[in-house]
Amino acid sequence: MLLRPSTRLTEWFNETVFMENLWPEPEKWLLVATLALETFMGVVGNCLVLLVKVMCRGQFCCRYWLPFISLTLSDLGCSLLIISGSLMAVLTGGQRSPWCEVVSLLKFAFITSSIGSIAVLCVQRSIGTASTRGALFVVTATACLAAWVSGVVFGSVPVVYAWIRYDSAEMLCAVFWESSYSDMLVYILCAFSLCIFLPFLLIILCSLLRCYGSNSDDDDDDDTDLSAVTPLLAAFYMLCYTPFVVSELILLGRLDLSPAPDWLRTLSSVMSYLDCGLNPLICCCHQDFREAGLALLWTNRRARSDEPVLTGVTKHLQL
Repeated sequence: MLLRPSTRLTEWFNETVFMENLWPEPEKWLLVATLALETFMGVVGNCLVLLVKVMCRGQFCCRYWLPFISLTLSDLGCSLLIISGSLMAVLTGGQRSPWCEVVSLLKFAFITSSIGSIAVLCVQRSIGTASTRGALFVVTATACLAAWVSGVVFGSVPVVYAWIRYDSAEMLCAVFWESSYSDMLVYILCAFSLCIFLPFLLIILCSLLRCYGSNSDDDDDDDTDLSAVTPLLAAFYMLCYTPFVVSELILLGRLDLSPAPDWLRTLSSVMSYLDCGLNPLICCCHQDFREAGLALLWTNRRARSDEPVLTGVTKHLQL
C-alpha cells in the first residue's frame, strides 16, 4: 500500500538537493566530456532529423511518420533537458528543487515515450498500412499519446510521494526507496509492466511476425521506406537500456532497499543517453533519407555562396 504524500512537498521550493561528489577529478572530467558529447549528438542530430522530416518529406518514403516524429521529439527533449541537466549536475555537485523533481519525472516520460513509439512503429510495419489519415491515424496518434501520458503519470508518482533525491551515481535526481519494500515492489512492477514490458513484448512479437510472415513484395517496399531502420532502432534501444533494467531488477531482489552498485547506475545513465544520439545516425543509414538531408544542406550552402558569383556574371555580361 502506498504511503500518503509527505508534508515535505511544501518545502521543495526552498531546498537545495546536493550530495557529496562521488567521483575523483579524472573520472569526473571524463564524465563531463562524455555527457557533453552525448548532449551535442542528441541536440544537433535530432534537430537535423526533424528538419529533414519536415522539409524533405517528398524526397524519401516514410509511410509511418507519426511514431518517427514522436521518437525524435522524445530524443530531442531528453538531450535538451535530461542529458544537459546531468552535465550541469556533475559540474555543480547536485540539482536544485523543483528542477530536481522535474528531471526525475521527465526522464521516465522520455523512456516510456521512446519505447512506446518504437513499439507503435513495429506494429504498423507488421500491419503494412500507412497511417496518414482515417481511423488508423487516430489509433496511432492515441497510442503515441498514451506512451507519453503513461510515462508522465508513473513519473509523477515518486514526485508526489517525495521519493526523489539527487543521486551522484546516476548524475540526476532519482527514486530512493526509504519507506517499505512493498511500496517499491508495487510501483516498479506496475510501471515496468505497463510502460516497458508491454511495448517490449509488442516489439518482439511484431519482429517475429515480420521474420516468418513477410513476402518478397513487402520486403521490396520496406527497403525504400524509412521504416527499414526499425530493427536497428529497436536493437540499439534494448542494448542501451539493458543496464537500466538490470539495475532495477537488482533493486527488486534486495529486501533492504539498497540500490544497485554505483558503477552500474552510472553506466545505465550514460548508455540510455547514448541512445538519443544514436537514433539520428540510424536514420541516416537509410540511403534516401541521407541523400535528402545532404541535398537540403548542400542546396542551402550553394544558395548562399552562388549569389555573389551570379551578380558578378551579370555585371560582366552587361559590360
